[in-house]
Amino acid sequence: MGDKKSAEKAPAPLSAEVLDRLFVTVQGRKGADPETSYTAKLYSRGTAKIAQKVGEEAVEAILEAVRGDKAALAAESADLLYHLLVLWADLGLDPAEVWIKLAQREGTSGIDEKKSRKA
Repeated sequence: MGDKKSAEKAPAPLSAEVLDRLFVTVQGRKGADPETSYTAKLYSRGTAKIAQKVGEEAVEAILEAVRGDKAALAAESADLLYHLLVLWADLGLDPAEVWIKLAQREGTSGIDEKKSRKA
């Protein structure tokens, strides 16, 4: 009936849900061997090193944005999000807490939201 391709498992849809799946993966690397897992190596270096990597990746993403290189910006953004997820996992912050904050701000002017934080 169907060809081999249609019998294969369909790839996961491309959406932000990949972040939730990646978070599960990086959480699972806690306590893994730093010699075989880059994520475990980051954990072994501590929160300050993980935070430093987030900053480095943010700067690299900014540089690619200024250059106007969308492909490079996409790659650097993926690196930034990965390192941010590792930082969240290191500190025990569930991404759902961030998603809730974003949802609460949805439809709110950025200017109004910033004012509300000062109050």
